[in-house]
Amino acid sequence: MALAFFILLCLFTATFAVFNGLRDASSTVAVAVRTRALTPTVAVLLAGVFNLIGALLSGGFAVSLQTQVFNFASGTTGLAILLAAVLAALFWGIYQWWIGYPSSSTHALISGIAGAAWVAGLKGASPSTGLGEAVVWLVLLPLLISPVFAFVFSYLVVFPVAWLSRYAQPNDINRRFRRIQGITASAVAFGHGLQDGSRTVALMLFALSAAGLSNSGAEVWWLTSAVGLLMMAGTLLGGWRISYTMAHRLVRVDPMRAVTAQSVSALMLFVAGFGFHLPLATTQLTTAAVLGAGANQRFAAGNIRLAGRIMLFWLLTPVSSAVFGGILYLALSPLL
Repeated sequence: MALAFFILLCLFTATFAVFNGLRDASSTVAVAVRTRALTPTVAVLLAGVFNLIGALLSGGFAVSLQTQVFNFASGTTGLAILLAAVLAALFWGIYQWWIGYPSSSTHALISGIAGAAWVAGLKGASPSTGLGEAVVWLVLLPLLISPVFAFVFSYLVVFPVAWLSRYAQPNDINRRFRRIQGITASAVAFGHGLQDGSRTVALMLFALSAAGLSNSGAEVWWLTSAVGLLMMAGTLLGGWRISYTMAHRLVRVDPMRAVTAQSVSALMLFVAGFGFHLPLATTQLTTAAVLGAGANQRFAAGNIRLAGRIMLFWLLTPVSSAVFGGILYLALSPLL
C-alpha cells in the first residue's frame, strides 16, 4: 500500500505542478497583456521560460524547507498525509480557478498538510512536530503582512516614478514603460518559479523520506528539472480566467503603474526567496501590488467589492484546505 500511495502522490503532485503554472500564469501576464505591452502568446512564452529557470534554481530553497520546517509520521501514514494535502490543495485551487479568483497554492498545501496531520494524530499516529509554528510563520503571518506591504510599497513607489516622468508626454511615458514590462513580467515569472517550485520539490522530498527511499540530496536536481518543466507546461496553457479578473474586473492600470507593481512583486519574491528562504504567495503579492499602484491614480480604478471578496477567499484558503485535508485523510485511513 505504501508503494501505491507513493505512486499516487507522484501523479497528483505532477498535476498540482501543472495546475500551479496554469493558475498562477495570471500573476505574470495579466497586466502586461492588459496594457498591450506584450501579446498573449509572447507573454505566456516569457512566463513559461522564466518559470522554468526559477524552478531550476529553487533546489537550495526546497532543501531548507524540507529540513527546517516540520516533521511528521513516516511510512504509509506520512504518505497518506501528503496525498490528502495535495488533493485538498488541488481541489481548492481548481475551485478558485473556476470562479476566477487568485489564491495561494502555498497556503493551501501547508494548511492541507496541517489538517491531515492533526487528524492523523487524533487517530493515533505519531505526533507531528513543528506544524503549528509552520502554519503561523508560513501561512498566517505572510497572509496578513505581505499583501499589506506590497500594497503600500506599490502605492508609495508610484510617486517618485511619476515625478521622474513629469516632463514627458503621456504617449512617450506609455511607450517607454511598455518596453520595460517584458523585463518586469519575466522577473515576476522567475520569482514565481523560485517560490512555488521550491514547495513542490520540498513536497517530493518529504514523500521520498516518508517512503524510505534515498533522500541524500542528490534527487533535488532532477526533481527541480521535472517540476520546472511541469510548471512551464501549465503556464503555456494560459490561465486566462484569472488573468481576466486581475486585469479587467479587479483594477485597470497604465503601463507605468503596471511596471511599478510588477517590480515590487519581483523584488519581494527575490528577497524572500534568496535572502531569507521565506515562502511568499506570488498571487497575493501581485494582486496587492497592482491594487496599490492602481489606487494611486486620479480616477477610480479598483473594484473594491471584488477585492474584498478575493481577500475573504484568501482568509478561507487555509481553513478550507485544512478541513479538506483532514477529511481526505479520514477517507484514506481505512487503507492504512
